[in-house]
Amino acid sequence: MSRPRILFACDAGPQVGGGHVMRSLTLARALAERGAACAFLAPPPVAAVLDAFAPETARAPAASTAPGALAQAAAGIEADALVFDHYGLAAAEHRAMARGRPALAIDDLADRPLHADLILDSGPERRAQDYAGLVPSTARLLLGPGFAPVRPDFAALREAALARRSGPVRRVLVSLGLTDLDAVTARVVARLSPLVGEAALDIVLGSAAPSLAPLTRLAATDARLVLHVDTRDMAALTARADVGVGAAGSTTWERCTLGLPSVLLVLAANQRPAATALADLGAALAVDADAPDFAARFDAAARRLLAEEALRTALSARSAQVCDGAGAARTAEAFLAVIAARDSTPQPGDSRP
Repeated sequence: MSRPRILFACDAGPQVGGGHVMRSLTLARALAERGAACAFLAPPPVAAVLDAFAPETARAPAASTAPGALAQAAAGIEADALVFDHYGLAAAEHRAMARGRPALAIDDLADRPLHADLILDSGPERRAQDYAGLVPSTARLLLGPGFAPVRPDFAALREAALARRSGPVRRVLVSLGLTDLDAVTARVVARLSPLVGEAALDIVLGSAAPSLAPLTRLAATDARLVLHVDTRDMAALTARADVGVGAAGSTTWERCTLGLPSVLLVLAANQRPAATALADLGAALAVDADAPDFAARFDAAARRLLAEEALRTALSARSAQVCDGAGAARTAEAFLAVIAARDSTPQPGDSRP
């Protein structure tokens, strides 16, 4: 096969966020650099993320992110392999959509049967036994942050970023997800503003974030606040920051790649195990946004991060050890090897053109 065609089926939306699409885009770019042709099923929430961050991406329309709608859209598309990044899809849907073709499933939950040749779970706490009985015996597990899909521009800035991880705090990065669930960004900025002194606050938001309007008004009167809407410059923003406050989702591995000492906010239940594991490793401070005493816990963590240079140095060193930013390349090469092997040995029921 000269150029394998790979179809991505992802989830997105106000409650889910855009992280599934963003990490899949990173993997798609790594696959494209190695000769693959990638396309996305694009129901409206997925299309909105693609429009903002990768408008050139090939796509096929789908009515919604519901499993049935994605399966119907995929049925008419010629592809040699599929990538699934959708917690609403399980083994039955994977099997029906792949129809014998090679498949990779990106997961963080280990809570349902999956059917794919490769299973990618970048959680630092994840172990092979977590997937026992949930995946085919022939499936290869790509576990841990070493396989996390991180854009190559982060790895390119890694050496320079790590070299400057000392000294006072002059810039604070706040990045809590494109959808800004429950306007959490505005809540966090309100708590940080009295604590950061003269430091600048780089605030990353999606264009539909509920915090955008109030923070735009606040930034007009507070020169410390700099808003970055639908930014494509996250690597540079992360590299030049001295500390960060970020959601404990897929962007965690971007901050680890650049050794940014951070407070991780747990915004969803599936983020809690990774955040806890990183806190136990001494690679981040973790706070649950739904905790009844969130304000006190967040303030305490933020004060420590801002005041204690030794803590920042330790968090930076340990987080950089967790993830080197080369996971997308490792995953792409592993998946292309599966595709090549399947192409040379056709499987029963293989429906490739």
